[in-house]
Parts: sequence; C-alpha cells; structure tokens
Amino acid sequence: MLAPEDCKRVSFVTSTCTFCYVAMAFGLKNAGSTYQQLVDKIFHFQIRRNVEVYVDDMLVKNKDARNHCANLEETFAVFRKYKLKLNLEKCVFAVRGGRFLGFMVTQRGIEANPLKIKSILDMKGPTNINEVQQLTGRIAALSRFISKAVEKSLLFFKVLRKTKNFKWDASCQQAFEELKKYLAGLTLLVKPAQGDTLYLYLSVTPQVIGSVLVCEEERKQLPIYYFSKVLNGAESWNALIKK
Repeated sequence: MLAPEDCKRVSFVTSTCTFCYVAMAFGLKNAGSTYQQLVDKIFHFQIRRNVEVYVDDMLVKNKDARNHCANLEETFAVFRKYKLKLNLEKCVFAVRGGRFLGFMVTQRGIEANPLKIKSILDMKGPTNINEVQQLTGRIAALSRFISKAVEKSLLFFKVLRKTKNFKWDASCQQAFEELKKYLAGLTLLVKPAQGDTLYLYLSVTPQVIGSVLVCEEERKQLPIYYFSKVLNGAESWNALIKK
C-alpha cells in the first residue's frame, strides 16, 4: 500500500474526475525497482538460503524433498504477514526443475533455455547486418554457458564494424557452423557447495580475454560460470600479464 500522503502524487484524470492509486501500480516508472526493494527486504532471511526472487518472479528451492513443505510454510508465512497474494495459475509446486528468469533450473544445476539454443540452431547464415546483430544478441544471452563465447563469435563482431560493405565469407560461415555444433552439446552450470575449492582458468589472446570458474566433483571439474570480453583500443596493446 502507498503512504496516504503519496497517493496524490500518482493520480490520473478521467473524463469525470481525478483518481489516485492507493497501491503501487506496475505502470509507474519506478514500480519495478520499488517492488524489488520490497521483496529484498521482506525475504531478507530467505534469499540465497531457500528463496530466489526477482520483482514478481519467485523460486523456492530445496536440496532435499523432505524440506519442501517446511520451506513453503516459511515463505507463505511471509506472504500472510505482508498481505501478498499469489496467482495460482502461475504457480507450480513439488517439481524437479523449471524455468526461472530465462534459465532452466534443475536438480543438476542451471541449464540454458532450450528455446534460446534452438533460435540459433535454426538460423541460416546471415545475409545482412541486422541478421548478424540478431545472431550476436542471441549469443550474448547464452554467453555464461559458452566457453570463450567472444572468441567463438569474434568474426561476427568484425562483420558488424563494416556497416557499408557487408561481407559474410566462408570463414564466418565456418565459425557459425562450429558454434552450432558446440551449442548442441552445452554443459550445465553447477552450484558449488560451501567449502568447495574453486579454480579459475584464464585464456588471453591479443584480442580476447576469457575465464571460467570451476569446482571439482569426483575428480571431474565442472563449470560454474564462463566469462569473456573483447579487448578494445588501448586494452589490446597491454602486455599479457596486464590483460
């Protein structure tokens, strides 16, 4: 609910009279950030422990199915306390995985959204700048799942620099096909347990820097997060140790 003294600040005019909101409306410009501050505050003791929440998207997570009901009970107690309501049609309970903020969250870890992968696999070789921009945008959406994402798509960025003379040559098409093969077998990202030893690997070339954070499980190293960046201008002139 809005503070009574603030209601007049979010009024709107109709043909008959002036109305004021008494609750935060999502049509307001700052509604998203205000609501995020609210949920961060009221779920402060649960976030990262058994709850993840972004604005009005929420995930109650459990390592063990036996704790599911207890975690839901704790979450519902917060709903009751602050008089929040759920849309039952948008709720799913007791599942092993689901889509959250564009990612597939499962028992095994975080997986890329299959629809985002398919959108690239179904693409043909770009024939203009707009299609290359579309391709790089889709790659960016999956970059945390792709080892050396920028290095794999560096040729595409070079094409974007030549806005007047578009040229998608054989080397670009080969890089595109290799990217598709890689996407067809993407690995999932795992969540490390508290106390796990983490390893950070770096890859540096004259134009690109990349890294991967991994943890070890049963003598097998599993990725937690991938990162890569194009070095622009003066950045590419630095010595390797400075990069």
